Amino acid sequence: MELPKRLAALAAFIPHGSIAADIGTDHAYLPIFLVKQGICRFVIATDLREGPFQSAKHKIKEHTLEDRISLRLGDGLQPLKPGEVEVLVLAGMGGNTIRGILAGAPPTLAGIKRLVMQPMADAGDLRNWLAANGWKIADEELVEEDGRIYVVIAAEPGCEATCDPLYLELGPRLLEKKSPLLERHLNSFMVKYERVLAGLALAHSTAAREKALEIEAKVDRIREVSACLQKLVR
Repeated sequence: MELPKRLAALAAFIPHGSIAADIGTDHAYLPIFLVKQGICRFVIATDLREGPFQSAKHKIKEHTLEDRISLRLGDGLQPLKPGEVEVLVLAGMGGNTIRGILAGAPPTLAGIKRLVMQPMADAGDLRNWLAANGWKIADEELVEEDGRIYVVIAAEPGCEATCDPLYLELGPRLLEKKSPLLERHLNSFMVKYERVLAGLALAHSTAAREKALEIEAKVDRIREVSACLQKLVR
């Protein structure tokens, strides 16, 4: 069974021999792969919606893995009992949605040894929340699928060494690893902020000018980071 690149990157961050929960499993492709490849002893797969739940149920039955994958219908971490799993996988949703799910279930989160996340947006907000709530960014990866770059984040209990908000926005481990996709990743931030600046230029309030100065300073720093990394790669 071959996974799409995005799901394969998630699987690569899951420790061998662990018990995991895939929150928002959709068709259960990832849990099926994790069990069949011997990465996980057991997986709990959850989904909030009846449609994906039934699709996952069909796929699990098709692979005769009902005894290795527990499929549950429910919102966020509610279907889980504290201590049931060691690893949480949250992928294909916004970073602030992931943050809300984690913040809403402290007893379940207390026993987790690793979080594996693939935020579709707001990864910086998620990293900042993790760092402020006793999680360190253990590893990160960039992966390209169908022309889009995705970020995959692994976090573990501990103290995050990076405190610079900009580095947390860009991805501290990504900057350290110097991924081949890093330059495009950084460029996407500059493009985003330049669009914001274009919008602010149409406003004439003091608040808009102050915001523009703040963003201009951030764009300058991102350019500096990008230029520095390019020198190191050469």
